[in-house]
Amino acid sequence: MPIERIGVTNRWCDAAIFNGIVFLAGHVAEKTEGQSLTRQTEEVLALLEETLESAGSAKDRILSVQIFLTDIARIGEMNAVWDKWVAPGSAPARATVEAKLASPNHAIEITAVAAKKGL
Repeated sequence: MPIERIGVTNRWCDAAIFNGIVFLAGHVAEKTEGQSLTRQTEEVLALLEETLESAGSAKDRILSVQIFLTDIARIGEMNAVWDKWVAPGSAPARATVEAKLASPNHAIEITAVAAKKGL
């Protein structure tokens, strides 16, 4: 069975698809880098949704998600955005941890695994 890759760069791809499962790379803010956690969370979730659509999936098909915050004490701020975004009745398995990210201007990084539509 072939592996399909979306958004390929020299170091990573935005998503890899195998056997109907979509594996998303960690997504970080691009336009709102350095701005508030709320703004970065909104952008990252929009980017995830965009990548999922490109891969033939959607946010209600997410199986699991990992959220990395630079300051876990701000989880409530992130959750306020997450709770408005997550598909009702389709909350994925989730882990949220504090981590030092590659850029000091990133407050959040999110990666996910999802099923393609129609499976």
